[in-house]
Amino acid sequence: MKPYMKVSLAALAIGVGVWVGSVYSNTAIGAGTSQPGTADDPVVTKSYVDQQIQKALGGGVSTGSGNSSGNNSGSTGTGNSGSTGGETSLPPLVSGASDAVEIVTVKPGQQLIGKSGAEFIVRSGKAVIVSEGTNGVADLTDGIDLTNGQAAPTNHLLSFPRDGRGITVLEENKYSLTVMVRGGYTLK
Repeated sequence: MKPYMKVSLAALAIGVGVWVGSVYSNTAIGAGTSQPGTADDPVVTKSYVDQQIQKALGGGVSTGSGNSSGNNSGSTGTGNSGSTGGETSLPPLVSGASDAVEIVTVKPGQQLIGKSGAEFIVRSGKAVIVSEGTNGVADLTDGIDLTNGQAAPTNHLLSFPRDGRGITVLEENKYSLTVMVRGGYTLK
């Protein structure tokens, strides 16, 4: 091979190498030049996205139920305290369906009846199942069906597939129940 061909091929190889290196270098630098938070590289938090979704749906930001009363006698299940201060015979109040968990106190002699799809967790006290038919309430923790008159275990998730089923305080017990409720219910 002639010497000028060797020099020409070497110069061509060096030129191609410089050109390829500069193309890859510019591509790599260009990918990292966007500032975080700009239109080229948006950075948002989950809370911001949730807030924007709520605005788009026409709702506001959820602020909770606002129920600070420990006595939920006559409660509607929507965060309003229905306590009248005296023992009057009021008709049962029916709650609206809600995904929020509400703490309900069930006094002896009262029944907490769940709406279809409601879920209860008995946190304290001795409760029994109230059901009109042969079918009862699903204990999702143990995977069993609890029928009318059976004890409702504490700290178990109970599901109410139909209206008219619920819990009440064990007959000889003089202490109230504390129940976590998700969904609609009637306290009577």
